[in-house]
Amino acid sequence: MKLTVKPLKQKDAGRGLAAVDRAAMREMNLENGDYILVEGSEGRAVARVWPGYPEDEGSGVIRVDGRLRQEADVGVDDRVEVEPAEVNPATSITVALPQNLRIRGNIGPHIRDKLSGQAVTKGQQVPFSLGLGPLSSMSGQKIPLKVADTDPDGTVVVTDSTEIEVSEKPAEQISGESAGAPEAPSVTYEDIGGLDDELEQVREMVELPMRHPELFQQLGIEPPKGVLLHGPPGTGKTLMAKAVANEIDAYFTNISGPEIMSKYYGESEEQLREVFEEATENAPAIVFIDEIDSIAPKRGETSGDVERRVVAQLLSLMDGLEERGQVTVIGATNRLDALDPALRRGGRFDREIEIGVPDKAGRKEVLQVHTRGMPLVDGIDLDQYAESTHGFVGADLESLAKESAMNALRRVRPQLDLEQDEIDADVLDSLQVTERDFKEAMKGIEPSALREVFVEVPDVSWDRVGGLEDTKERLRETIQWPLDYPDVFEQMDLEAAKGVLLYGPPGTGKTLMAKAVANEAQSNFISIKGPELLNKYVGESEKGVREVFEKARSNAPTVVFFDEIDSIAGERGQRMGDSGVGERVVSQLLTELDGLEELEDVVVVATTNRPDLIDSALLRPGRLDRHVHVPVPDEGARRAIFAVHTEHKPLADDVDLDELARRTDGYVGADIEAVCREASMAATREFINSVSPEDTGTSVGNVLVTMDHFEQALGEVRASVDEETRDRYEQIEERFSRGQEPADEPEVSRTFQ
Repeated sequence: MKLTVKPLKQKDAGRGLAAVDRAAMREMNLENGDYILVEGSEGRAVARVWPGYPEDEGSGVIRVDGRLRQEADVGVDDRVEVEPAEVNPATSITVALPQNLRIRGNIGPHIRDKLSGQAVTKGQQVPFSLGLGPLSSMSGQKIPLKVADTDPDGTVVVTDSTEIEVSEKPAEQISGESAGAPEAPSVTYEDIGGLDDELEQVREMVELPMRHPELFQQLGIEPPKGVLLHGPPGTGKTLMAKAVANEIDAYFTNISGPEIMSKYYGESEEQLREVFEEATENAPAIVFIDEIDSIAPKRGETSGDVERRVVAQLLSLMDGLEERGQVTVIGATNRLDALDPALRRGGRFDREIEIGVPDKAGRKEVLQVHTRGMPLVDGIDLDQYAESTHGFVGADLESLAKESAMNALRRVRPQLDLEQDEIDADVLDSLQVTERDFKEAMKGIEPSALREVFVEVPDVSWDRVGGLEDTKERLRETIQWPLDYPDVFEQMDLEAAKGVLLYGPPGTGKTLMAKAVANEAQSNFISIKGPELLNKYVGESEKGVREVFEKARSNAPTVVFFDEIDSIAGERGQRMGDSGVGERVVSQLLTELDGLEELEDVVVVATTNRPDLIDSALLRPGRLDRHVHVPVPDEGARRAIFAVHTEHKPLADDVDLDELARRTDGYVGADIEAVCREASMAATREFINSVSPEDTGTSVGNVLVTMDHFEQALGEVRASVDEETRDRYEQIEERFSRGQEPADEPEVSRTFQ
């Protein structure tokens, strides 16, 4: 029966499976676990049948991984002949390990467990995962095992009763292979997670013209000649180029930018010409230029003469008078804007494909790729890690998997004798990666795109914020709801708020609330202290603002927190001796918040205790559209704040928190914290002065903070907000709610002078 080849899902690769369309299975009378022979034009492979994925139902598809495609010598979308295969169970097989793998003890059972159910043939190379063996850092954490002999002959299946013998000869010497390190298994489409659409586009640009040029002749067009992959570092641009080159079996040549640069006049261009000539002779060919911005920067902005000549040479090679035939150029860069614009027109790089930060489903696929060779304990939920790794690129997720494996290794390290040449097989067998290893690894890895501005998400939850229930509720609605209930917002055709301004007297808990929001929203958190954006060079401050928002967009969902925003977003038109930098920063902020580029899943939280100084354009709906007054706490809120700050203090029975709340009218959260600290200090002072230093250890458990200590504290700590200030903030709140800007009212501004 003829079926069409497609790639296997990431999690199932490397197990010798063929996922066959269920309708075809019924037609051929195949059951789950039967064996089939997959015949290409020049090769054949035996695979175990697996029911096809629901989306393939009735489409005549067979999904096999890169190794089986290589054995059958077929590519994706080729047609193959499939028939049931008679495969005998193996009585015994002999396998040869690579020369540099040293394991003491019987590794046979370990190999049998891993290969159980797979069909193997003499001379075949099987990628085998030791989980965390000494070669685990090799590509894909696979070790190439060589099948030296099988009993009976032919293709056999490894079962639970198969005897596994390890050959004394290393794999390199079996069947006349040249000695030397075995090649690491090549990168296949199954090694790429979360980039299905992008991979499809690259294949369309690269594979189709090479395999079926007649399609383009029929349409009367030239096939596309160049693809530019761009996106943040670590998203898989180079990996994708490698996979495409391996899968289509084209000649592949790689140009590393700095390598071709030479100090001699004309030599850099000559090296480029040589690469293209070699590719043309070996067509169909792919020329891959990694970090292309290093050799083709904008000619107007570069100071060196060599770069200009190299760019000119590259342009003429890609689109000169000479035909370059079936040579496709793939460029990769993470600085798209630094490239010379002449390279980015049709006929040179015809298509620019963004390889972006993966979404939740993509992150799960990447984790499946990196954990499929690991001995994971049952019950590890990859969905949970995919959910909580916003902004992680493929390279970060690989680090997460590696780090959790290293944590597992640390646990068994005391049992390892590192002086020995060989490692005990039993120790290898006992290696397992647990939930705790993953949790520990999560603590130490942050998104690479956020490293320089990364702030550890604050460990402050809502219950650490006393009182302020209305304010909390409004913040939840603005920040948490759009992230937690996106489908509801979509159904109601409701845009999430862009930003929140928290204003109120100093010490009321504005910054604390922003911390709690970042923690509860489970999103990335970028904290900007206003003045650090200001720079003495013209244009640098605005560039700083742009970069902050660029990072926030590429790592969404993100909370961008501006503390004391009045310091950088003052009313324009004042120009108080700062050369206008403040005004330019405000303008940049305005366009970032509500410009042509959409802010997706990015919320700005700003705090200030001088809302009258902020530029009125920032406060209109669509920018900082929610204005939340964080008021001086009332008696109930003060009681809650006292409860938070005395939760872990040893209080005497006579301490009455209700009484304290009643007597602290006008005190804000910071004042109450100071009262509690001062009361504890008074009790500590009294205790230390009354006992000798030797007795402190034995009698410290008897120390209590009494009402008298609080009385002393109240005598020392005064309320920091007076009645007049409180009234002014309430007036501002009234004006905000009427839609009037506070700065329109001269007497409000005057009271702050």
